[in-house]
Amino acid sequence: MEKGLFKKLALLLTYVIILVAVIVKIDAVGGWFRGVVKAFEPLYIGFAIAFVLHRPCNFFARLYAKGLKGKWEKTARPFAVATAYILFLAVVAALFSIVIPELIESISSFIGNLNIYAANLQEFYDFVVETFGLEMLGDMNLSAVINENISRLLSSVLTALTTTIPQLITTASAVVSAVVTTLLSLVFSVYMLAGAPRLIGQCRRLVVNYLPKKVSGVVLEVTRLSATTFTGYVSGQVIEAGILGVLCFIGMCIFGFDYAPLISVIIAVCALVPIAGAYIGAIVSALLLLMIEPMQAIWFLIFLVILQQLEGNLIYPRVVGTSIGLPGIWVLAAVTVGSSLMGFAGLIVGVPLAAVLYTLLKRNLHKRENKAKKADRENPS
Repeated sequence: MEKGLFKKLALLLTYVIILVAVIVKIDAVGGWFRGVVKAFEPLYIGFAIAFVLHRPCNFFARLYAKGLKGKWEKTARPFAVATAYILFLAVVAALFSIVIPELIESISSFIGNLNIYAANLQEFYDFVVETFGLEMLGDMNLSAVINENISRLLSSVLTALTTTIPQLITTASAVVSAVVTTLLSLVFSVYMLAGAPRLIGQCRRLVVNYLPKKVSGVVLEVTRLSATTFTGYVSGQVIEAGILGVLCFIGMCIFGFDYAPLISVIIAVCALVPIAGAYIGAIVSALLLLMIEPMQAIWFLIFLVILQQLEGNLIYPRVVGTSIGLPGIWVLAAVTVGSSLMGFAGLIVGVPLAAVLYTLLKRNLHKRENKAKKADRENPS
């Protein structure tokens, strides 16, 4: 037997043995893989934080580089990193100090008046049944249903707290682990952000020197496209959500809608989810207002539709820029598949990932079509 053929058969046999072992011990392999992912959790969380702060850090670095000359020029990057984190922590602190107390007050007020709202909802329900002749639905007691569900929820919470008390050590361990992971993630993100130019250059050198020239070109092109797409999409969604939440709060205060802080936070959080987020936020908010006063819910929906149209057509394109160029059907598909595979993270990551794949496919298709047209012109039949 030839030596080359023997090596190929041995390599093929090794792959088959490994594949069979993985299939047979799929649970053990899955547990090992989850352990590896867990071990690297601070690293990729830190990368996510650095990725989000990379654009503002570069902005401050360019700003400081213009004013710092001579021996102080090297301090522009550290000052930019510090400024980016101070700004980030200031925004988080402002949210906690301003939004959270108002949110807690709104939730407490809503729970305290829940019986009144349930009675209002029952009255509206009876009116709809009587107006449209839906006698078969007339026996439903919404107040009793709501109170029963609240009692069941409180009972479940008390039961969970009771069963959790003997496990305080486990809970404390999980809290300590979360704190340590958060601190390590912040440390990693600081190092990545401070050394971003050098790290990017080192990664580029590795790709260029260890991969074939044709492959390295594709890898660098895909990396640039992915970075541009993800940066634009994530920053766009966050800015859009913040603007929409603030405008919603201002408008609700002007028109006198109830629970403006609570509903504005719901609208802002739901705006992070593409397509479905606007409908989810509108439905949840309208249901809250429906229990207070049905007409208030209707006027709120009208106000929200007008607000979203103004924000989406006038403010968002000017502040954020153009869209990522992904057709609506593929956005919906990306949201559906992403949420099924990765939960909430899939909702955020699915759309820009689909946009990258869509752009690469479109470029390759145009390249193939141009190549075919060129061949037809050179070799006419």
